Amino acid sequence: MDKKKIIITVHNSKFHADDVFSVATLFLLFEKEYDISVVRTRDQKIIDESDYAVDVGDSYDPEKNRFDHHQIGGAGKRENGIPYASFGLVWKKFGEELCGSNIVAEKIDLALVQGIDATDNGIEISKATFPDVYMYDIGDFVDMFTPTWKESGETLDQTFLEVVSYAKMILLREIKRYTDKMEAREKVIEVYKQSSDKRIIIFDRTYPADEFLSEFPEPVFKIAPKDDGTWMVTAINSGKYSFASRKLLPEKWAGKRDTELQEVTGIPEAIFCHNGRFIAVTQTKDSAIRMAQMALEA
Repeated sequence: MDKKKIIITVHNSKFHADDVFSVATLFLLFEKEYDISVVRTRDQKIIDESDYAVDVGDSYDPEKNRFDHHQIGGAGKRENGIPYASFGLVWKKFGEELCGSNIVAEKIDLALVQGIDATDNGIEISKATFPDVYMYDIGDFVDMFTPTWKESGETLDQTFLEVVSYAKMILLREIKRYTDKMEAREKVIEVYKQSSDKRIIIFDRTYPADEFLSEFPEPVFKIAPKDDGTWMVTAINSGKYSFASRKLLPEKWAGKRDTELQEVTGIPEAIFCHNGRFIAVTQTKDSAIRMAQMALEA
């Protein structure tokens, strides 16, 4: 049975992360069920006749699947002041449906969507710390595919679809990443609650636990196994976005490994302590616990 056809219109000429990720989101939602055609145009008649219009058409009407933000007055702002661009408008309507979770959709909105929307609206959300050194962000990745002045723009529409395919992969990975992370959060909280000494949280398998543990006031060190069978002691950061540890490992351990570290700790299984004193590795779970306890008392 032939698939029903739907048409997505988006502006022609140069593309940006905003329109690329808007179209990618719609593809992920509908490509299994529908035969999707993308028309890059500014012809209002074609736009009006399309099923979805993103970043073109001078209209925001989610009920009619119109997702532009270039009209007078824009298409609204978030509570934090970041204006919506087309990606944010599409995500606002379809993000939860695509992710299967409102929490995951909100995490991706914070991590990916809002940054793209801000840039597309000319809003600066980060500043360079070093002169003339800037982060290479998702917008730079998309812009890389725009033909240079020495290249022909004749295949720009096909290039747009190729970049959309990359955006689809990024979205799928982000959905997977945050879905698994939210599942891990529940397990981390469960282990935290069951820990008798909440300063040292011990896991029997590896979880992305650090940012979740930093939500609680007590955890100082995390202990967890590594893939190679060794065990790691990790200092918990003071906050989700902080690189400052609540307590570093002892200064005399810094940069030492094997025999040197074993002598200074008195633990024969000790393998390595990072020079930054935020991680240490040892051969067994019991010796990892001992190292963490020693670090607490240091």
